[in-house]
Amino acid sequence: MRLVLIADAYPPMKTSGAVQIRDLVSELSRQGHEVTVLLPDASLPQSWVLEPKTNNIQVLRLKALQTKDISYFSRAIGEHLLSFFMSTNLKKSPLRDMTWDGVIWYSPTIFFGSLVNKIKAHSQCPAYLIVRDIFPEWAVDMGLLSRGVIYRYFKRKERYQYEQADVIGVQTPSNQDYFTQEQKGLHGTVEVLNNWLSDPQPETSSIQIAETSLAGRRIFVYTGNIGIAQGIDILIDLADAMKEDESVGFVFVGRGSAVEQIKEKAVGFGLNNILFFDEINPNEIPSLLQQCHAGLIALDPRHKNDNIPGKFLAYMQSGLPVLGNINPGNDLEGLVKEHRVGKVISSNLLSDLKNAANEFLEEVEVDTGFKERCLNLANTQFSAKGAAEQIINALSKP
Repeated sequence: MRLVLIADAYPPMKTSGAVQIRDLVSELSRQGHEVTVLLPDASLPQSWVLEPKTNNIQVLRLKALQTKDISYFSRAIGEHLLSFFMSTNLKKSPLRDMTWDGVIWYSPTIFFGSLVNKIKAHSQCPAYLIVRDIFPEWAVDMGLLSRGVIYRYFKRKERYQYEQADVIGVQTPSNQDYFTQEQKGLHGTVEVLNNWLSDPQPETSSIQIAETSLAGRRIFVYTGNIGIAQGIDILIDLADAMKEDESVGFVFVGRGSAVEQIKEKAVGFGLNNILFFDEINPNEIPSLLQQCHAGLIALDPRHKNDNIPGKFLAYMQSGLPVLGNINPGNDLEGLVKEHRVGKVISSNLLSDLKNAANEFLEEVEVDTGFKERCLNLANTQFSAKGAAEQIINALSKP
Protein backbone atom coordinates (compact mmCIF):
# COMPACT_ATOMS: atom_id res chain seq x y z
CA MET A 1 0.00 0.00 0.00
CA ARG A 2 1.01 3.61 -0.51
CA LEU A 3 0.51 5.23 2.89
CA VAL A 4 0.78 8.71 4.37
CA LEU A 5 1.51 9.04 8.07
CA ILE A 6 0.96 12.37 9.85
CA ALA A 7 2.57 13.15 13.21
CA ASP A 8 4.12 16.05 15.08
CA ALA A 9 7.14 14.09 16.37
CA TYR A 10 9.84 12.24 14.46
CA PRO A 11 13.62 11.90 14.62
CA PRO A 12 15.88 13.75 15.18
CA MET A 13 13.49 14.46 18.07
CA LYS A 14 14.17 12.08 20.99
CA THR A 15 10.72 11.81 22.55
CA SER A 16 8.98 8.47 23.00
CA GLY A 17 6.40 9.55 20.41
CA ALA A 18 9.13 10.25 17.85
CA VAL A 19 10.68 6.85 18.49
CA GLN A 20 7.31 5.11 18.18
CA ILE A 21 6.54 6.76 14.85
CA ARG A 22 10.03 5.96 13.55
CA ASP A 23 9.63 2.31 14.50
CA LEU A 24 6.15 2.04 12.98
CA VAL A 25 7.27 3.65 9.72
CA SER A 26 10.31 1.38 9.51
CA GLU A 27 8.18 -1.70 10.12
CA LEU A 28 5.59 -0.68 7.52
CA SER A 29 8.43 -0.25 5.05
CA ARG A 30 9.90 -3.62 6.01
CA GLN A 31 6.53 -5.20 5.27
CA GLY A 32 6.64 -3.80 1.74
CA HIS A 33 4.58 -0.62 2.02
CA GLU A 34 5.56 2.79 0.68
CA VAL A 35 5.31 5.43 3.42
CA THR A 36 5.28 9.22 3.24
CA VAL A 37 5.67 10.97 6.59
CA LEU A 38 4.19 14.48 6.89
CA LEU A 39 5.59 16.58 9.73
CA PRO A 40 5.23 20.18 10.91
CA ASP A 41 8.58 21.94 11.35
CA ALA A 42 8.82 25.45 12.77
CA SER A 43 12.55 25.68 12.06
CA LEU A 44 12.25 25.61 8.27
CA PRO A 45 13.23 28.81 6.43
CA GLN A 46 11.03 27.78 3.49
CA SER A 47 7.59 26.22 2.98
CA TRP A 48 8.74 22.59 2.72
CA VAL A 49 11.69 20.22 2.70
CA LEU A 50 11.50 16.77 1.08
CA GLU A 51 14.16 14.47 2.43
CA PRO A 52 15.80 11.86 0.17
CA LYS A 53 13.77 8.68 -0.12
CA THR A 54 15.25 5.64 1.64
CA ASN A 55 13.80 2.14 2.01
CA ASN A 56 10.43 3.21 0.57
CA ILE A 57 10.21 6.01 3.16
CA GLN A 58 10.07 9.69 2.30
CA VAL A 59 9.73 12.48 4.83
CA LEU A 60 8.13 15.80 3.93
CA ARG A 61 8.61 18.53 6.52
CA LEU A 62 6.15 21.39 6.24
CA LYS A 63 6.58 24.87 7.67
CA ALA A 64 4.28 25.51 10.66
CA LEU A 65 4.24 27.47 13.91
CA GLN A 66 6.16 26.33 16.97
CA THR A 67 4.22 23.94 19.26
CA LYS A 68 6.95 22.54 21.53
CA ASP A 69 8.65 23.97 24.63
CA ILE A 70 6.53 27.13 24.71
CA SER A 71 3.68 28.50 26.84
CA TYR A 72 0.31 26.74 26.84
CA PHE A 73 -1.30 29.74 25.12
CA SER A 74 1.29 29.91 22.34
CA ARG A 75 1.12 26.15 21.91
CA ALA A 76 -2.67 26.28 21.55
CA ILE A 77 -2.34 28.92 18.81
CA GLY A 78 0.33 26.92 17.00
CA GLU A 79 -1.64 23.69 17.14
CA HIS A 80 -4.87 25.42 16.10
CA LEU A 81 -3.12 26.47 12.89
CA LEU A 82 -1.29 23.19 12.25
CA SER A 83 -3.66 21.85 9.61
CA PHE A 84 -3.88 25.21 7.87
CA PHE A 85 -0.13 25.67 7.52
CA MET A 86 0.53 22.04 6.64
CA SER A 87 -2.26 21.92 4.03
CA THR A 88 -1.10 25.20 2.50
CA ASN A 89 2.53 24.16 2.30
CA LEU A 90 1.71 20.63 1.11
CA LYS A 91 0.09 22.27 -1.93
CA LYS A 92 3.39 24.04 -2.63
CA SER A 93 5.43 20.85 -2.40
CA PRO A 94 6.29 18.24 -5.05
CA LEU A 95 3.77 15.88 -3.39
CA ARG A 96 0.78 18.17 -3.91
CA ASP A 97 -0.87 15.85 -6.45
CA MET A 98 0.05 12.53 -4.81
CA THR A 99 -2.70 10.16 -3.78
CA TRP A 100 -2.49 7.50 -1.10
CA ASP A 101 -4.19 4.21 -0.29
CA GLY A 102 -4.52 5.03 3.39
CA VAL A 103 -3.93 7.74 5.98
CA ILE A 104 -2.47 7.05 9.43
CA TRP A 105 -2.19 9.79 12.00
CA TYR A 106 -1.03 10.06 15.57
CA SER A 107 -2.66 11.90 18.47
CA PRO A 108 -1.51 13.94 20.34
CA THR A 109 -2.16 16.44 18.76
CA ILE A 110 -5.96 16.70 18.22
CA PHE A 111 -5.51 19.29 15.45
CA PHE A 112 -4.79 17.19 12.36
CA GLY A 113 -8.46 16.59 11.58
CA SER A 114 -8.77 19.17 8.81
CA LEU A 115 -5.58 18.01 7.08
CA VAL A 116 -6.72 14.39 7.24
CA ASN A 117 -10.11 15.35 5.82
CA LYS A 118 -8.49 17.02 2.81
CA ILE A 119 -6.14 14.10 2.12
CA LYS A 120 -8.97 11.55 2.44
CA ALA A 121 -11.14 13.52 0.03
CA HIS A 122 -8.31 13.89 -2.50
CA SER A 123 -7.20 10.25 -2.29
CA GLN A 124 -10.59 8.63 -1.61
CA CYS A 125 -8.97 6.39 0.99
CA PRO A 126 -9.61 5.20 4.56
CA ALA A 127 -7.89 6.62 7.64
CA TYR A 128 -6.57 5.11 10.88
CA LEU A 129 -6.19 7.28 13.98
CA ILE A 130 -3.71 6.23 16.67
CA VAL A 131 -4.86 7.75 19.98
CA ARG A 132 -2.22 7.80 22.71
CA ASP A 133 -3.57 10.77 24.63
CA ILE A 134 -7.22 11.56 25.41
CA PHE A 135 -7.18 15.34 25.39
CA PRO A 136 -8.66 17.61 26.70
CA GLU A 137 -9.97 15.19 29.34
CA TRP A 138 -6.58 14.56 30.95
CA ALA A 139 -5.99 18.32 31.23
CA VAL A 140 -9.27 18.67 33.15
CA ASP A 141 -8.33 15.73 35.38
CA MET A 142 -5.03 17.47 36.18
CA GLY A 143 -6.69 20.80 36.99
CA LEU A 144 -5.00 22.52 34.04
CA LEU A 145 -8.28 23.27 32.30
CA SER A 146 -11.82 23.99 33.43
CA ARG A 147 -14.93 22.92 31.54
CA GLY A 148 -15.47 26.38 30.08
CA VAL A 149 -15.26 27.98 26.65
CA ILE A 150 -11.71 26.79 25.89
CA TYR A 151 -12.59 23.26 26.94
CA ARG A 152 -15.62 23.24 24.64
CA TYR A 153 -13.45 24.47 21.77
CA PHE A 154 -10.98 21.65 22.36
CA LYS A 155 -13.85 19.15 22.57
CA ARG A 156 -15.09 20.22 19.13
CA LYS A 157 -11.62 19.74 17.69
CA GLU A 158 -11.32 16.37 19.40
CA ARG A 159 -14.69 15.23 18.06
CA TYR A 160 -13.90 16.49 14.55
CA GLN A 161 -10.67 14.49 14.59
CA TYR A 162 -12.49 11.31 15.60
CA GLU A 163 -15.06 11.85 12.86
CA GLN A 164 -12.34 11.63 10.20
CA ALA A 165 -11.26 8.14 11.30
CA ASP A 166 -12.52 4.90 9.84
CA VAL A 167 -10.71 3.08 12.65
CA ILE A 168 -9.46 4.44 15.97
CA GLY A 169 -6.73 2.54 17.81
CA VAL A 170 -6.61 3.18 21.58
CA GLN A 171 -4.08 2.01 24.15
CA THR A 172 -6.14 -0.11 26.52
CA PRO A 173 -9.59 -1.74 26.86
CA SER A 174 -10.65 0.91 29.37
CA ASN A 175 -9.93 3.61 26.75
CA GLN A 176 -12.61 1.97 24.63
CA ASP A 177 -15.10 2.77 27.41
CA TYR A 178 -14.44 6.47 26.87
CA PHE A 179 -15.59 6.21 23.27
CA THR A 180 -18.59 4.08 24.19
CA GLN A 181 -19.71 6.52 26.88
CA GLU A 182 -18.43 9.94 25.75
CA GLN A 183 -18.05 9.74 21.97
CA LYS A 184 -21.23 8.07 20.79
CA GLY A 185 -22.34 8.15 17.17
CA LEU A 186 -18.95 7.89 15.45
CA HIS A 187 -19.03 6.02 12.13
CA GLY A 188 -15.59 4.52 12.69
CA THR A 189 -14.76 1.47 14.79
CA VAL A 190 -12.65 1.58 17.96
CA GLU A 191 -10.11 -1.13 18.75
CA VAL A 192 -7.19 -1.65 21.11
CA LEU A 193 -3.85 -1.00 19.44
CA ASN A 194 -1.07 -1.76 21.91
CA ASN A 195 1.92 0.52 22.13
CA TRP A 196 4.99 -0.77 20.31
CA LEU A 197 8.75 -0.57 19.94
CA SER A 198 11.10 -2.15 17.44
CA ASP A 199 14.30 -3.88 18.42
CA PRO A 200 16.75 -1.08 19.24
CA GLN A 201 20.07 -0.42 17.53
CA PRO A 202 21.92 0.06 20.79
CA GLU A 203 24.77 2.47 21.32
CA THR A 204 26.98 2.77 24.35
CA SER A 205 25.31 5.12 26.80
CA SER A 206 26.97 8.42 27.55
CA ILE A 207 25.80 7.81 31.13
CA GLN A 208 28.04 5.35 32.95
CA ILE A 209 26.72 4.85 36.47
CA ALA A 210 29.91 3.09 37.55
CA GLU A 211 31.71 6.41 37.06
CA THR A 212 29.29 8.38 39.26
CA SER A 213 28.68 8.78 42.98
CA LEU A 214 26.08 5.98 42.75
CA ALA A 215 28.57 3.33 41.64
CA GLY A 216 27.90 -0.06 43.19
CA ARG A 217 24.32 0.72 44.22
CA ARG A 218 21.11 -0.95 43.10
CA ILE A 219 19.65 1.60 40.71
CA PHE A 220 16.05 2.68 40.19
CA VAL A 221 15.98 4.57 36.87
CA TYR A 222 13.43 6.91 35.30
CA THR A 223 13.69 7.76 31.59
CA GLY A 224 11.51 9.98 29.44
CA ASN A 225 9.26 12.98 29.84
CA ILE A 226 9.31 14.72 33.21
CA GLY A 227 6.15 16.77 33.18
CA ILE A 228 3.03 17.61 35.14
CA ALA A 229 1.10 14.55 33.93
CA GLN A 230 3.73 12.17 35.27
CA GLY A 231 3.38 12.94 38.98
CA ILE A 232 7.13 12.60 39.57
CA ASP A 233 7.07 14.18 43.05
CA ILE A 234 6.33 10.88 44.77
CA LEU A 235 9.47 9.36 43.25
CA ILE A 236 11.58 12.11 44.81
CA ASP A 237 9.76 11.45 48.08
CA LEU A 238 10.69 7.77 47.70
CA ALA A 239 14.35 8.66 47.22
CA ASP A 240 14.15 10.74 50.39
CA ALA A 241 12.45 7.91 52.29
CA MET A 242 15.21 5.49 51.25
CA LYS A 243 18.19 7.82 51.64
CA GLU A 244 19.51 5.90 54.66
CA ASP A 245 19.91 2.77 52.52
CA GLU A 246 23.31 3.31 50.93
CA SER A 247 22.81 0.30 48.65
CA VAL A 248 20.10 2.07 46.63
CA GLY A 249 20.32 4.94 44.14
CA PHE A 250 17.95 6.84 41.85
CA VAL A 251 18.69 8.11 38.34
CA PHE A 252 16.41 10.42 36.34
CA VAL A 253 17.04 10.98 32.63
CA GLY A 254 14.87 13.23 30.47
CA ARG A 255 13.36 16.60 29.86
CA GLY A 256 10.04 18.31 30.51
CA SER A 257 8.19 21.07 32.28
CA ALA A 258 8.74 19.65 35.78
CA VAL A 259 12.51 19.04 35.61
CA GLU A 260 13.58 22.12 37.52
CA GLN A 261 10.84 21.62 40.09
CA ILE A 262 11.95 18.12 41.02
CA LYS A 263 15.62 19.08 40.98
CA GLU A 264 14.88 21.85 43.47
CA LYS A 265 12.93 19.41 45.62
CA ALA A 266 15.85 16.96 45.66
CA VAL A 267 18.25 19.76 46.62
CA GLY A 268 15.85 20.88 49.36
CA PHE A 269 15.88 17.35 50.77
CA GLY A 270 19.68 17.30 50.62
CA LEU A 271 19.65 13.99 48.75
CA ASN A 272 22.93 12.33 47.80
CA ASN A 273 21.32 9.16 46.44
CA ILE A 274 19.91 10.74 43.29
CA LEU A 275 21.34 11.95 39.97
CA PHE A 276 19.74 13.89 37.11
CA PHE A 277 20.78 13.74 33.45
CA ASP A 278 19.53 15.50 30.36
CA GLU A 279 17.71 13.62 27.62
CA ILE A 280 19.94 11.19 25.70
CA ASN A 281 19.72 9.57 22.28
CA PRO A 282 17.04 6.83 22.33
CA ASN A 283 19.60 4.31 21.03
CA GLU A 284 21.59 4.85 24.24
CA ILE A 285 18.67 3.89 26.48
CA PRO A 286 19.19 0.08 26.34
CA SER A 287 22.82 0.50 27.41
CA LEU A 288 21.73 2.70 30.30
CA LEU A 289 19.01 0.29 31.40
CA GLN A 290 21.45 -2.61 31.45
CA GLN A 291 23.19 -0.81 34.30
CA CYS A 292 20.01 -0.60 36.39
CA HIS A 293 17.82 -2.87 38.51
CA ALA A 294 14.31 -1.44 38.03
CA GLY A 295 12.56 1.10 35.83
CA LEU A 296 10.43 3.75 37.51
CA ILE A 297 6.95 4.73 36.35
CA ALA A 298 4.79 7.53 37.71
CA LEU A 299 1.35 8.66 36.56
CA ASP A 300 -0.54 11.39 38.36
CA PRO A 301 -3.36 9.79 40.38
CA ARG A 302 -5.83 12.38 39.09
CA HIS A 303 -5.83 10.76 35.64
CA LYS A 304 -9.12 9.05 34.86
CA ASN A 305 -8.05 7.52 31.54
CA ASP A 306 -5.45 4.80 31.15
CA ASN A 307 -2.01 5.19 29.70
CA ILE A 308 0.72 2.67 28.93
CA PRO A 309 3.84 4.86 28.98
CA GLY A 310 6.45 4.42 26.30
CA LYS A 311 9.07 4.04 29.00
CA PHE A 312 7.29 0.88 30.19
CA LEU A 313 7.88 -0.67 26.77
CA ALA A 314 11.53 0.37 26.84
CA TYR A 315 11.96 -1.24 30.26
CA MET A 316 10.29 -4.46 29.13
CA GLN A 317 12.34 -4.59 25.95
CA SER A 318 15.51 -4.35 28.03
CA GLY A 319 14.33 -7.04 30.44
CA LEU A 320 14.06 -4.51 33.25
CA PRO A 321 11.22 -4.94 35.80
CA VAL A 322 9.27 -1.90 36.95
CA LEU A 323 8.37 -0.08 40.13
CA GLY A 324 5.52 2.34 39.75
CA ASN A 325 2.91 4.63 41.24
CA ILE A 326 -0.03 4.93 38.84
CA ASN A 327 -3.60 6.21 38.74
CA PRO A 328 -6.31 3.97 40.23
CA GLY A 329 -7.98 1.56 37.82
CA ASN A 330 -5.21 1.80 35.22
CA ASP A 331 -5.00 -1.39 33.14
CA LEU A 332 -1.23 -1.22 33.58
CA GLU A 333 -1.56 -2.43 37.17
CA GLY A 334 -3.24 -5.67 36.12
CA LEU A 335 -0.74 -6.14 33.28
CA VAL A 336 2.26 -5.88 35.62
CA LYS A 337 0.72 -8.23 38.18
CA GLU A 338 -0.47 -10.79 35.63
CA HIS A 339 2.91 -11.08 33.96
CA ARG A 340 4.92 -10.62 37.18
CA VAL A 341 7.19 -7.95 35.76
CA GLY A 342 7.52 -5.71 38.80
CA LYS A 343 5.56 -3.87 41.45
CA VAL A 344 3.03 -1.08 40.98
CA ILE A 345 0.71 0.63 43.42
CA SER A 346 -2.27 2.92 42.82
CA SER A 347 -2.84 4.28 46.33
CA ASN A 348 -0.49 7.26 45.83
CA LEU A 349 0.79 6.63 49.38
CA LEU A 350 4.52 6.96 49.94
CA SER A 351 4.43 4.25 52.58
CA ASP A 352 2.94 1.79 50.07
CA LEU A 353 5.47 2.72 47.42
CA LYS A 354 8.37 2.33 49.83
CA ASN A 355 7.06 -1.07 50.91
CA ALA A 356 6.74 -2.10 47.27
CA ALA A 357 10.31 -0.96 46.60
CA ASN A 358 11.68 -2.96 49.50
CA GLU A 359 9.64 -6.03 48.57
CA PHE A 360 10.91 -5.76 45.02
CA LEU A 361 14.54 -5.55 46.16
CA GLU A 362 14.04 -8.72 48.19
CA GLU A 363 12.27 -10.58 45.38
CA VAL A 364 14.77 -9.71 42.69
CA GLU A 365 17.49 -11.35 44.76
CA VAL A 366 15.77 -14.74 44.63
CA ASP A 367 13.57 -14.58 41.50
CA THR A 368 15.81 -14.98 38.46
CA GLY A 369 12.88 -14.95 36.02
CA PHE A 370 12.16 -11.21 35.93
CA LYS A 371 14.24 -10.52 32.82
CA GLU A 372 12.77 -13.40 30.83
CA ARG A 373 9.20 -12.43 31.72
CA CYS A 374 9.81 -8.80 30.75
CA LEU A 375 11.31 -9.75 27.40
CA ASN A 376 8.48 -12.18 26.69
CA LEU A 377 5.84 -9.51 27.40
CA ALA A 378 7.60 -7.03 25.11
CA ASN A 379 7.87 -9.54 22.28
CA THR A 380 4.33 -10.89 22.47
CA GLN A 381 2.26 -7.77 23.11
CA PHE A 382 4.25 -4.67 22.24
CA SER A 383 5.98 -5.27 18.91
CA ALA A 384 6.04 -2.84 16.00
CA LYS A 385 5.42 -5.81 13.71
CA GLY A 386 2.09 -6.55 15.39
CA ALA A 387 1.02 -2.90 15.38
CA ALA A 388 1.83 -2.46 11.70
CA GLU A 389 -0.03 -5.63 10.71
CA GLN A 390 -3.08 -4.57 12.71
CA ILE A 391 -3.19 -1.13 11.08
CA ILE A 392 -2.79 -2.56 7.58
CA ASN A 393 -5.54 -5.10 8.20
CA ALA A 394 -7.87 -2.31 9.32
CA LEU A 395 -7.09 -0.13 6.29
CA SER A 396 -7.52 -3.08 3.90
CA LYS A 397 -11.06 -3.93 4.95
CA PRO A 398 -13.69 -3.09 2.32
